[in-house]
Amino acid sequence: MSDGTAAQGQRKVRQGTVVSDRMEKTVVVSIERQLAHPLYGKQVSRRKRYQAHDEENEYQVGDVVRIEETRPLSKKKRWRVLELIERPE
Repeated sequence: MSDGTAAQGQRKVRQGTVVSDRMEKTVVVSIERQLAHPLYGKQVSRRKRYQAHDEENEYQVGDVVRIEETRPLSKKKRWRVLELIERPE
């Protein structure tokens, strides 16, 4: 997995959960990360949502997927879904 820094020729890859699949060929993926508070040191959660391209409309809410940074596909879409990692029962 990438740590947020991209070397020449490398694309950022993230893992998250699909939280919306209502759009055509697009899913919204929520990615949560843990970091230490700058002053108090306590672990805090930060959540960010990415719109990712899903060509076949195959991913559903709850799926854990891997997304990859890509060229701009629309106004907000800069990521595409690479693969399904886990599907809930």
